[in-house]
Amino acid sequence: MELLKIENLTKIIKKRKILDNISLTVNSGEIVGFLGPNGAGKTTTIKMALGLFSITKGRITICGHDVTNDFENAMKNVGGIVENPDLYQRMTGRENLEYFASMHEGINKENIDGIIELVKMKERINDKVKTYSLGMRQRIGIAQALLHNPRLLILDEPTNGLDPLGIKELRDLLKYLSHEVGVGVFISSHLLSEMELMCDRIYIIDNGVIIGEKSIHQEEETVEEIEYEYTFVTDNNEKTLAYLSSLHADCKIENGGVNVAMKRSEIPDIIVRLVQDNIRIYAVNQKHRTLEQDFLSITTGSKTQIR
Repeated sequence: MELLKIENLTKIIKKRKILDNISLTVNSGEIVGFLGPNGAGKTTTIKMALGLFSITKGRITICGHDVTNDFENAMKNVGGIVENPDLYQRMTGRENLEYFASMHEGINKENIDGIIELVKMKERINDKVKTYSLGMRQRIGIAQALLHNPRLLILDEPTNGLDPLGIKELRDLLKYLSHEVGVGVFISSHLLSEMELMCDRIYIIDNGVIIGEKSIHQEEETVEEIEYEYTFVTDNNEKTLAYLSSLHADCKIENGGVNVAMKRSEIPDIIVRLVQDNIRIYAVNQKHRTLEQDFLSITTGSKTQIR
């Protein structure tokens, strides 16, 4: 189900176009990354989705409710953190959650206890927030955003300042919420490697324009028809090269093997043929394109076009 829909969104501040006609969607049960350099327009988009900035042009709907015309019903379905979570430092984690819970109807002690357990803060929940690490504050912030059981969670750079363990714990929590509970997650970041580990889909934004969309986990039947680079490691590179060259123009001997671009579905027949030619095969290694490679190629291409 489509939880967040942004259509042709434009934002102009002091005659400067911060966002230029962007569109994107977030569905239930998926984590969608919003990737781009600092100043690309990520936080501005998130603030508009949460009703904190007005819309110059375009439309944002959350669970079918227009953020501008039906703000209250739209916000009932979303929880969010923009930049750093705002917590009362002299209060305990539990006192913070109880205070925020009082702003919503129908949240009882059992609900709060369940969320505390979910974000793994049970051992420290009665300590004052000022004694928490940044990772603990981030978890309390997410707990706060989840208090009213939203269908959509929007997070702006939640991994900023976290150590590797804190990032992994956050990643595991968001994956559980998305894939097990069915919450849709929209998360911005400039950390490419983390987005690749965490997200199902990613939108790439640069200078206020969405310049690319990438699905991280391809469906199996789709993968069969995509060309990847493979390295054949055999006992006879010259003979392997000769055969692969007869099928594919672009192949070469490199790093102790023969590199070739091909579809996955072609590999079994090639292996059979090489074995029939008495070539011993030690390995067939697939080289995956990383998100970093895609990001750099997309952003470089966009800057070339702008020039």
